Amino acid sequence: MSQLIEKPPASGGEPGAPQRPAPAVRRRRRSPFAYILIAPAVIMELLIHIIPMVLGVWIAFLGLSQLNIRNWLRAPFVGFDNFVAGLDPNGPIGGEFLASFGRTLVFTVVVLAIVWVLGIMAAVLLHSSFRGNGFLRTFFLIPYALPSYVATIAWAFMFSQRDGAINKILVDDLGILDERPFWLLGGNAFWVTVIVTAWQMWPFAFLMLLAALQNIPKDVYEAAAIDGASLWKQFLLITLPMIRPANGVLLLVMSLWIFNQFNVPFVLFGAAPPESAKLISPLIYQHSFSNWNFGLGGAMSVLLLILLFIASVIYVRMVLPKGKDID
Repeated sequence: MSQLIEKPPASGGEPGAPQRPAPAVRRRRRSPFAYILIAPAVIMELLIHIIPMVLGVWIAFLGLSQLNIRNWLRAPFVGFDNFVAGLDPNGPIGGEFLASFGRTLVFTVVVLAIVWVLGIMAAVLLHSSFRGNGFLRTFFLIPYALPSYVATIAWAFMFSQRDGAINKILVDDLGILDERPFWLLGGNAFWVTVIVTAWQMWPFAFLMLLAALQNIPKDVYEAAAIDGASLWKQFLLITLPMIRPANGVLLLVMSLWIFNQFNVPFVLFGAAPPESAKLISPLIYQHSFSNWNFGLGGAMSVLLLILLFIASVIYVRMVLPKGKDID
């Protein structure tokens, strides 16, 4: 019996001696083909993300402005002055930065809640088979397929105070409002940004959640229905726990996208958005490319990077399931 279990050394060496890799394995390890394949990705990652990020961190410690942008390598080193200005709640810059950060945090929570609710409702609806299912799946993906700038410009026309479709429906057709409100000015600008951002992002949540739902065996729902579980209990006790890994990743990715939202407020309001719609990314752009204070803009970007990194690490460790939980 022992002769059937024990195997002789593959390379013909002494029993118990370290095994040498097979010649084919040694050739694969020495082959440069794998490095050639990943070289373009590494080079693009360095050019697009790593090097600009390192330069941005370095600029955050410089007094770089319009006066010395032509010779930015000789810009004066100011240490942590830009960071202190950005974090001083009593200063005009720090107060504006912290107010924008709080506003962006509220914006992220509101948009994420709307996007997730719309996405899970559509995913649960289209998870079942019925006539027209394929058409609705395609129809729901239209906002995500449209170019972001084109869709945002169309929304800007719709929210126009004088000729926009929103005011025509609410004031002229339905008579809900007596006067035509300014949607792109004042406090309404925040909610317009919320609506447009949620409209563009909810199809991605729908797509991810629908894919997660399709991995749940149908016999689980059938067994729950035989036991008398209602649809709501099946959703709470079966659907949500079984899509938890995909749901956790989805919430993390979409939170980062929404928090860094730049395209929608920039296209809707330009480089100087109303105070209610001044999110953190447009604020950094304004200080960097409108006020020409690149050092301060770089410091704000670094602070934002640190905050998002810490929040992401905490979320991954506390919310996302570990490997043993998935197994």
